[in-house]
Amino acid sequence: MTRKFSVAFDYRCPFAYNAHAAIVAALREGVDIDVAFAPFSLDQNHVEEGDVDIWDRPATERGTGTMALLFGIAVRDNFPDQFLDFHMEAFAARHVHSLAIRDEAVMRNVCTLVGLDPERVAELALGDTTLETLKTEHTALVSDYEVFGVPTFIVNGAATFIRFMDRGNVADLLKALDLLEWSNLNEFKRTKIDR
Repeated sequence: MTRKFSVAFDYRCPFAYNAHAAIVAALREGVDIDVAFAPFSLDQNHVEEGDVDIWDRPATERGTGTMALLFGIAVRDNFPDQFLDFHMEAFAARHVHSLAIRDEAVMRNVCTLVGLDPERVAELALGDTTLETLKTEHTALVSDYEVFGVPTFIVNGAATFIRFMDRGNVADLLKALDLLEWSNLNEFKRTKIDR
């Protein structure tokens, strides 16, 4: 039986990288899952009440993760066959190579690494439609599911924030998906993890 879920992402978060690496690995291994990738802006999440939303600001004032999210949405929506490769390279740019994903040149390079035309992706990413998609999808995650961070999984209409400690561990993902089917489990949190 196919497990269907949505999962929120922002390339700034190392825990999102851990979870999304597991999801992508599972997909590449042929695990029977159907995933929708939903952008969630940590930049917007940290806007103080009464301040200007990131999508209403000039591009240079939108925060550290918005540029990468816009590129991610552009690839997801226009080049879906290359999205998984782009997705992993965008996370790696930030968390493996310590690059500034707010820099358009960095995101263009990620496109080049996965065989995408950086000019075409940038044109789409920096257009009004993609910014509106980010606003709409982020706002829906907050209003419909009270999402506050990434990675948040949405299964059967319920949202759950999960922190995986290991990157790309498919077994951890499958265990978590089993727990997410348990609708009577409200909270499960270790007080500390020995690492």
